[in-house]
Amino acid sequence: MEMASLLRELRRKKGVTQEELANRLCITAQSVGKWERGVSLR
Repeated sequence: MEMASLLRELRRKKGVTQEELANRLCITAQSVGKWERGVSLR
């Protein structure tokens, strides 16, 4: 499984939104979305 797919699957299983995850990591929700699409994993 790709890292991007794994991240999305785990986030959804935990019932966490992209916005909530972004806030916990002190990043933007757009960054989380990019990670989940495999656009950027920095």
